[in-house]
Formats: sequence, C-alpha cells, structure tokens
Amino acid sequence: MPKPPAWAIRAALALALAPPLAAGAGGAAAQQVPELASTDRLRVCADPANMPFSDKAGEGFENKIAAIVADELKRPLRFFWVPQGPGAVRNSLGSGLCDVIIGYASGADIVQHSNPYYRSAYVLVVKAGGPLDGVDRLEDPRLQGHRLGVIAATPPADHLLRLGLTAEAKTYALLVDRRSDSPAEEALADLAAGTVDGVILWGPIGGYFSKKAAVPLKVTPLVKETERPALSFRITFGIRAGEIQWKHKLNDVIRKRRADIEAVLTSYGVPLVPDDGRLDESERDRPVRVDEGQ
Repeated sequence: MPKPPAWAIRAALALALAPPLAAGAGGAAAQQVPELASTDRLRVCADPANMPFSDKAGEGFENKIAAIVADELKRPLRFFWVPQGPGAVRNSLGSGLCDVIIGYASGADIVQHSNPYYRSAYVLVVKAGGPLDGVDRLEDPRLQGHRLGVIAATPPADHLLRLGLTAEAKTYALLVDRRSDSPAEEALADLAAGTVDGVILWGPIGGYFSKKAAVPLKVTPLVKETERPALSFRITFGIRAGEIQWKHKLNDVIRKRRADIEAVLTSYGVPLVPDDGRLDESERDRPVRVDEGQ
C-alpha cells in the first residue's frame, strides 16, 4: 500500500492506529483556526525508510515530488523523519512539526486532503509469458489452483477469501521495520523462484520492485473487480484540517506541475489509472492522467 498506504494504503492504517488531529473540526469553525503552515520553507514529514515512497537519501518518488512542490513555491525544502505506525500523524502534522505528508489516501478523515495528484490500484504481478500472463482480475477462473502471494490485512486479501483462493495463498507481513525487511521484495523473490505463481501488491510498490526483479515480470492493475472492497485509490497531499489557504496553494501546485509529477511517478513504475478506476484495453499499456476537475 492509498500514504496511502505502515503500507501504501495509509488511510486505512492511520484510521485504525492514530487519533484525530486536534484541529479536526470542519466547516466555518475550522476556518477560524490560525493556520500553522510555515510561509518561509516547505516542511515535509516522511518515513525515513519506505522505498519507493521515501527515504533519508532522498531516493523515493515522494522525495522527488516534495522537491517539485518546493520549487514551485520557491521555498527551501526541509524533511522531518517520522516512521509510520501508531501516532505518526499526531506526532507530525498534529504536533506542528511539518505541514504536509506527500502521499495520503483520499477519504481518510484524520487529515484534510488536497486534490489528488494520482490514482493507482493494486496489481497482480506474474511471470511474463507464464500461465497467468493475461489474467487481469482476481475473479478469473484461471487463478484457481494457483498459489498467490498477498500482504496480510490488505484489501486484496478480502477478495481472495471471497473467491476461495486463500487456502493455497502465502501471506506476507504488513507491519515490518522497513530498514531491515521488505515484504514486497520477499514476495517477488518467491515469484521468481516459483514458490508462488503470482503476487498482489499496491501498485506503486509492485511497479517499482518488479522493475528490479531477477526475471521478467508482468504487472497488471486490478481495475475490473466487480465486488468491494475497492482496489484503486486517489492519492493526495495530507495536511491539517482547517488550513484552507494552504490547501489552495497545494492544489495550485498540483495543477501547474502535474506533468512533472506524473513524469516522476512514471519513472518509478507507478501504475496510473483514470478516475473511475478502470482501464480500457487501449489504455492498459500507458499511464493515464487523473482528471483535472477533481
């Protein structure tokens, strides 16, 4: 895992683990709360070891996007390192330590959201040219009898349970110390070795690490499922509730620098899907821009 996602889909985890921000009141009352956002620098809270999103070396795509935002605002960029986990939002945005988290799944009430700057989906990763190459939905009967790898407690796990695919599935830990463990890389190594026949990962993670795999892999966004839970998510900048002017500034940056942001995402292998979460056949092999009007 929508930061968004400890995993890419961060919204679900944040709602479960972190308390609401003190400035959580909405509407007119929230607009009367003085904004805490710095006006002389861009203060970003990020995980120090969570590739491909961010790391201390500045090699994650959220590091690069933060630099784009700072450039557009003409402000120096300052990172504050806050590992994901219980209380991460409270200890970062809520404490006034920083003013923005670059990646957050839209719909999580614990933060106020900017407009989305991309939308992605969980992906099925299989060996290119293998027996599952061409499968584009978990409901495909060709998956029956095959062993799939899935991150525990993520939305695809619910689909596997519904479809009777869990008996053979191999699960990988959701909450780990990313300084020493990487469930996605472990799962893809198992795929290369033939321990599993396919792996389901949050798109930015699957796309990035598949490019580094020992064997050629096929990455397919799962945008054709007919049942919930949803497998595609809008990703936004997460900020404190009530900071309306700051939200407008960030929305302006997203609008003006959309092409630059998308170029970064594409270079990291992030699968981009349109706002309805579905891909036409003509769109399947190219990145698609999120609609401007969101």
